[in-house]
Amino acid sequence: MPNLPRAAACIAEGEAFWLGAFGRLVACDTSFPPGAGYPAFADLLEELFAPLGFGFRRVEVPEALWRTPEAHGRRVNLVAEPIERRHPGCGIYVHTDTVPPGEGWTRPPFALTREGDTLFGRGTADMKGTIAATLAALTAARDAGLTLARDPVLLFCTDEEGGLYPGVRYLAEQRLLGCEELICLNGGAVPRIWAGCFGSLDVAIEVTGRAVHSGDPSPHGINAIEEAITILDALLALKRRVQARVSALPPPPWLEGRPLTARLNITGIQGGAKGSALPGRCRILVNRRVMPEESMEAALAEIGDAITEGAARGQALGLSTQLVGRLDPVVDPDAGGRFWPRWQQALCFGFGWAPEDFARYGASSSSDMGFVQRAGIPEILLGGLSRPDNRTHGPDEFTTVGDVTSLARALLAYLSDEPILTGGIA
Repeated sequence: MPNLPRAAACIAEGEAFWLGAFGRLVACDTSFPPGAGYPAFADLLEELFAPLGFGFRRVEVPEALWRTPEAHGRRVNLVAEPIERRHPGCGIYVHTDTVPPGEGWTRPPFALTREGDTLFGRGTADMKGTIAATLAALTAARDAGLTLARDPVLLFCTDEEGGLYPGVRYLAEQRLLGCEELICLNGGAVPRIWAGCFGSLDVAIEVTGRAVHSGDPSPHGINAIEEAITILDALLALKRRVQARVSALPPPPWLEGRPLTARLNITGIQGGAKGSALPGRCRILVNRRVMPEESMEAALAEIGDAITEGAARGQALGLSTQLVGRLDPVVDPDAGGRFWPRWQQALCFGFGWAPEDFARYGASSSSDMGFVQRAGIPEILLGGLSRPDNRTHGPDEFTTVGDVTSLARALLAYLSDEPILTGGIA
């Protein structure tokens, strides 16, 4: 009897184990900003994966590359691979940071709460649940004696959620990925062929005024928030021009034929503390989603020109801008298709899909896989746990036991040296 069906059954049988590990992953706060929890999370990952025969290498991104006002703490990336390498390496990528909890939760964000098949908690879908799925798959392979054709190289990386220098970029530039192909688990539990995605720029703008008592009738005070208004006006004018630009990237099915467009959003404004004082500083955060057809440098320059234009209409004492986040576009990650056929078979095995269920489309969201492509790995396989309705980045984020189990089955099938029986459960 082939071992793959037996190993797949072990995933369900080991549910209590990997759910317990999942709860510990969620409880370890790796919110970015600030991203201070990476060392403790690396400790936990080593504890969980060492019994499976993995050795570990910690790679820290130098502080000079990632330092921004929002970020602090060591940027510890963890590369885990079998101590005894026998086969070509298959990279399995997970980013270890989550967005902060935010408001509106009805369950504790840093605890795994199970209600029926549903699992709530920050990072359950994006993307600590994929770590639980990877652990479940590799534990099942060991317990069933399943022989693997690819050695899994686990890449646990920092600062995907908006950092200036994501960990996978540093690993790629240092040639530390150690694999021929890479499975990015920052995708969805949907039958999708990844056509690519937009890039992203985060720009912080600091407007300086002069703080005085708000009741002071003298002309010496300069309200930094009010001085920011002309800059905001210029950015909103740019937003209208930017969002008229249409991408040729195939849109997701739920857009019902509407095209993907470039995006510009003002995502944060901070300034002032009390009614009796004019604010001396105002900070604005701008996010730009850059189409693959656009230049990242031109998009950044366009934002700079708008800021300069707006500031010229005011009287702020000072103005500074800083790039605090960058992700390059991902272009044609399915090009070549050397590894895609087996990954599609594995997804069908795991989730019960048929090949004809798959659709090819892109997204105006962003990924750090553009840096992987620049390092010479053009084909990137996409999988994961996100769905349009599971509140990723919002309150009460969730995944399901069924989706984690299905993703684990898909990973198990792909890495196995046995033929995959498509059509779902073997």
